[in-house]
Amino acid sequence: MHIAIILPRWVGDLVMSTPMIRAVRQHVGNDAKLTAIAKPMFQELLAGTHWFDEFIAYDRHSKKREFGFRQAASALRSARPDIALLVPNSLSSAALAWWGGCRRRVGYARHGRRFLLTDPLSPLRRGWKVEVMSTAQHSMDLAEQIGVARQPLELELATLPDDEAILDSLMSSFFEGWTQNKTCPLFVFNDNAAYGPAKSWGGERFVSLARQLLHAYPDCRIVVHCGPGERDDARSIESALNDSRVRSLADVDKLPFGLSKALLRRASVVITTDSGPRHIAAAFQTPTVVLHGPMDPRLGMSDQKNLIELRKELPCSPCGQRTCPLEHHDCMVGLSVHDVARATGELMAMVSHKGEALPSNLENVE
Repeated sequence: MHIAIILPRWVGDLVMSTPMIRAVRQHVGNDAKLTAIAKPMFQELLAGTHWFDEFIAYDRHSKKREFGFRQAASALRSARPDIALLVPNSLSSAALAWWGGCRRRVGYARHGRRFLLTDPLSPLRRGWKVEVMSTAQHSMDLAEQIGVARQPLELELATLPDDEAILDSLMSSFFEGWTQNKTCPLFVFNDNAAYGPAKSWGGERFVSLARQLLHAYPDCRIVVHCGPGERDDARSIESALNDSRVRSLADVDKLPFGLSKALLRRASVVITTDSGPRHIAAAFQTPTVVLHGPMDPRLGMSDQKNLIELRKELPCSPCGQRTCPLEHHDCMVGLSVHDVARATGELMAMVSHKGEALPSNLENVE
């Protein structure tokens, strides 16, 4: 048997697909062939998981022809998969599976693509509105359609020895002589807002949060995570603090997924916006504080332990917009530094200090 899985184009959605991928591989065993169809950079994100036998690079937004629709469809047609599982709900993904000659095409019947599917799943609705569910949930529904037993929605990724070695070298250059342990935690900040600025908490708030954590945990270290497009924002946080215990990835030459995976895996606590890195952290069961803004929290649901989600209930939220249509950004601005610091302390108490009380100075510092 040969199963092709067309994967999402967003980092978080791809990581949320991993419970389904794992379940399919366990169901079919090692004799079946699994092929991933995804953006070329996601091959590195999935490195070390060993679920796929073949990877077809496809990015319909890329300017490179080798990653285009025709090339991916041709590769699929040559591979002749028996089944295609379509995690994205897009019309283009269904067209790709049909044009690629996949004999059985399983996906949700949305966006006018029912006629392209052999196994169309009807989305749950409340009245005329489609019920909100996460990619982890709806991708597992696809697997069930082909006889795979439903499994826990625990996200999973892996690091390679080279990833860990790169991080070791970086941490040694950042914090010479420092060793991470229970009393010397590593906090990772992430203000990623690739979806749009409405998801950003803001550098000035991360600066204030860092001051509280440095006061409460004097031996801690803080690394500000960033992608290639967020270097300036990460650098501004590091510069504003001007503290040797705080460094950012802003001036690291290359920012591969392997480095992000290793860093987020090793963190004592990750404090992050609702973005792709939060799901990478979840894939390693790293304690995480998630700062929710314009998106419905149910969209990111998985079976993550040691998770605290902070969100302001507002009449306008969730709006799902990339920029605040009311221009006040209250859903993110309203998340106070004090509340985020306290949530971080609660996770530290749960996983590091085995239920001990929060440091008193975490309560007192403004």
